[in-house]
Amino acid sequence: MARTALIQILLFLAPFAIYAVVLYATQRDAREKEHWPAKTVVSLAIAGGLLMIVGLLYFAHFGGAPTSGVYEPARIEDGKLIPGRIK
Repeated sequence: MARTALIQILLFLAPFAIYAVVLYATQRDAREKEHWPAKTVVSLAIAGGLLMIVGLLYFAHFGGAPTSGVYEPARIEDGKLIPGRIK
């Protein structure tokens, strides 16, 4: 779950990072407020939100455990915890 959340955060921040790299490549200082007008920030946030939605749809469709099979619950054997699984 933490990995999925981290990926979603990175997907949201990706457009901002790409814009900062473009500013750096064009020899403008990305730390200056004048290079981050509200219209640009809103556009980047929308692009990041769309990337997050696509990422969530991807993980919902292709991620997770198989939908067929029999679930074996977690158990303890010889003092060791054997996690549950789908067989």
